[in-house]
Amino acid sequence: MRMGNKTLAVLAALLLPAAIYAGGAKEAAPATTEKTVNAGFVYVGPIGDLGFTNAHDVARVALEKKYSWLKTKYIESVPEGKASPVIAQFIQDEKMDVVFTCSFGYMDETIEAGKKFPDKLFLHCSGYKQSENVGTYFADLYQMYYLNGLMAGSLTKTGKVGYVGAFPIPEVVRHINAWALGVRDANPKAVVDVRWIFSWYDPAKAREAAQALISSGCDALAFTEDSASVVEVGEESTKAGKPVYTFGHYSPMAAMGPESLVSGQLVNWVPLYEKILLGIKDGSWKTGDLLYLTAEGGAELGGKFGEPISPKYVDVLKSTKIKTADLGELSTYDLVMKRLEQMKKGRDVFEPFTGPIKDNTGKERYGAGAKASIPELMSINYYVENVLGKLPEAN
Repeated sequence: MRMGNKTLAVLAALLLPAAIYAGGAKEAAPATTEKTVNAGFVYVGPIGDLGFTNAHDVARVALEKKYSWLKTKYIESVPEGKASPVIAQFIQDEKMDVVFTCSFGYMDETIEAGKKFPDKLFLHCSGYKQSENVGTYFADLYQMYYLNGLMAGSLTKTGKVGYVGAFPIPEVVRHINAWALGVRDANPKAVVDVRWIFSWYDPAKAREAAQALISSGCDALAFTEDSASVVEVGEESTKAGKPVYTFGHYSPMAAMGPESLVSGQLVNWVPLYEKILLGIKDGSWKTGDLLYLTAEGGAELGGKFGEPISPKYVDVLKSTKIKTADLGELSTYDLVMKRLEQMKKGRDVFEPFTGPIKDNTGKERYGAGAKASIPELMSINYYVENVLGKLPEAN
């Protein structure tokens, strides 16, 4: 049967309310609920330590503000060896989807948690043990330590520079050696004196170690521990008329050393945590090891973000010269900035651990032109040739 215009009009009038109703019903359907990711963070120090723990927490806060689907909680000042009940609390009571254990000494406890809670994800910072649901991650600063070593080697008047270390584990030894290699490249006769405090966060011990280094003749100080004590001691000495050049660690410390602080190494955990958490949210995350260096945005040079070298020291660093095999002779300032740009392009462009390198017993570790691999750097257990003393056993 053919329908005329009048019939079509009547049908259209009859069908229109139904069409409107159907459309309205479709528009009124509830939106799909966005997946929430609940993440717990276990910290070895207080979030106000101005070092390692503070830097992790800065990233946690920034990402929770950025993403509405991310919900986080943290527990601070958890001693290494005491993390298991905290991890269990996060999983059983707080219903976390992923737990980040943010200290090397949590490694075995994290592996055990992975076995106990096989349906949850765990990420351990700076470790090397992994399993099906336990991954590892790290943002390493050894490249920045090398650059700071170049500056320290150029600035030292005594030919002796100092280092305060937390524990003699590969991470810290790698930092010491990178600093020492920079010192050597700027000043082949300079030596590095190391004092260990066997704690990640003990401002009093760090202060005592820094004072002892200055008393022994060191006029430049770097460190791997989680307080600003070393910078503060150097600043006090400088203001008292005995200049000491200091280099910050992990967090911005320029305010603590306006006279003494030359530069430092700054960590940026945001891109690394962001990659992990976005992968967990969309299901693409694969357990493994994730390492961010300068090229990946994990490390930055400076005593504060956006200022690689304190303006107070730019001119003096421009007045000192360093000879290099590949770039000829140039000022310390220009060399630091050139090496920094090379590092941003990747390890294949410039790697501080490139031979010839000997340890401090005289053994050749890398021949001319040979580069250390990442696994070798992650397990390093010796001092390079210009570091004084014997490396103690890790506890």
